[in-house]
Amino acid sequence: MTQITNPYRDLEKRTTDFAKQVMLMCQNLPKDTINNCYIDQIIRSSGSIGANYREANEALGKKDLAYRLRIARKEIKETRHWLELITAANPFFEDRATILINESDELRNIFSSILNKVSERNRDAV
Repeated sequence: MTQITNPYRDLEKRTTDFAKQVMLMCQNLPKDTINNCYIDQIIRSSGSIGANYREANEALGKKDLAYRLRIARKEIKETRHWLELITAANPFFEDRATILINESDELRNIFSSILNKVSERNRDAV
């Protein structure tokens, strides 16, 4: 039996893996006032990416789909912001953070592309 790969499931896994990698990096950061604040923020935003993408996959309509995708993309941008601040506070994590920043950029581009296609379909339907 041939297994059909679902590109939506792959992106669900990718967003989860991204949040896990952020979590692992945060577990290794020194615990201090600055890092504790940044860790709280980035754990929420990185986890929210996949959660909102999953909600988009169960959207109630095209507007709901676009809305959820926009939230996921917004959370990606926020996560990138926190990665930059964590790197500034912890320069010795720059290599690890750069990998995550690159992944966040790729995810943002993917979500932007999906949003563009959804928007095109909405315009064609009018």
